[in-house]
Amino acid sequence: MAPASLYTGLIDKYRDRLPLPADVPAVSLCEGQTPLIRLANIERDLGGDLSIYAKFEGLNPTGSFKDRGMTVAVTQAVAEGSRAIICASTGNTSASAAAYAARAGLTAFVLIPEGKIALGKLAQAMAHGAVVLQIQGNFDDGMRLVREVAAEAPITIVNSINPFRLQGQKTAAFEIVEALGRAPDYHCLPVGNAGNITAYWIGYSELATASGATTTVACSHCGGECPYPREPAITARPRMLGYQAAGAAPFLKGGPVEHPETVATAIRIGNPQSWSGALAAQQESGGWFAAFTDDEIVETQKYLARREGVFCEPASAVSLAGALADIRAGRIARGSTIVCTLTGHGLKDPDLAIARMQGPVVRVAAERLAVEQALMPHLD
Repeated sequence: MAPASLYTGLIDKYRDRLPLPADVPAVSLCEGQTPLIRLANIERDLGGDLSIYAKFEGLNPTGSFKDRGMTVAVTQAVAEGSRAIICASTGNTSASAAAYAARAGLTAFVLIPEGKIALGKLAQAMAHGAVVLQIQGNFDDGMRLVREVAAEAPITIVNSINPFRLQGQKTAAFEIVEALGRAPDYHCLPVGNAGNITAYWIGYSELATASGATTTVACSHCGGECPYPREPAITARPRMLGYQAAGAAPFLKGGPVEHPETVATAIRIGNPQSWSGALAAQQESGGWFAAFTDDEIVETQKYLARREGVFCEPASAVSLAGALADIRAGRIARGSTIVCTLTGHGLKDPDLAIARMQGPVVRVAAERLAVEQALMPHLD
């Protein structure tokens, strides 16, 4: 038995708020408890009178927020007697599914778009022993195929259409409230398949709702009739702001994008599976959607890394790009508390970072004088 003080993962911490049998052991890699980092340097760059935080989900076990949902989805799959799981993925879901399947002794099948996945993510899925199928199509084709296969085979889908996934992901909202003592005024998120913005809204809504009241229609698990009644922990919920890449922005277009394109591979999705939940989160909270170019996304990724020492993957950076744009435009009010979710670590996509953000590499002789001469221009 683990020592009582040892953190053993988000299921054990929040089991009373999760739809899992009390006697089912958690399939966990000690996910959760990711840091909420105050971006003090960026606050100063903006002139102050703001509190901006990054919820850095890239410090989960497989390097992304997907671990929160996967621990609950795989635990439930084991409880149901499943022997295999399947997902379509732009990368992060495949890495997480493969790791948690390995932990549980299950077989993981992952469908990835051909040539459209960051190598760091592909390496993870392969390392954990997943059966990797590269399809000649995009993520949306993969989701269609996963649904068709799961309808005929004894296999559990662990994409965010699985309601247990969002139940795990909602716990990030719990952690933010625990850290701040309240909900932020604005919560900024990347939007690809749209499960995460939905899950955060479910989490905040649970914390804000009294016993017997309707929480949010975004929750497909309970339809708004929350089974976890208690006294409200917060008096107000944040505005939910969803940001997309300009080449993959179905919420801005008002419908699916047939051929989504962006360097932010994690949100290169044209037909979000959690469309209705994300729309409910935006509408119920009084939030909005916006889109940013690849250049804006990569520049923000570099700015965050060099100004705050936080290295996130490109898709994550769109949350901060959106926050900065809306602060400067006055849509986000001064005096506000803002949280930006950084969904994945920058090491997920090292090739892009090297190609788009590389600083000067200076070749010098292996001599002290040569090194000193190379350093001096940077010390003025």
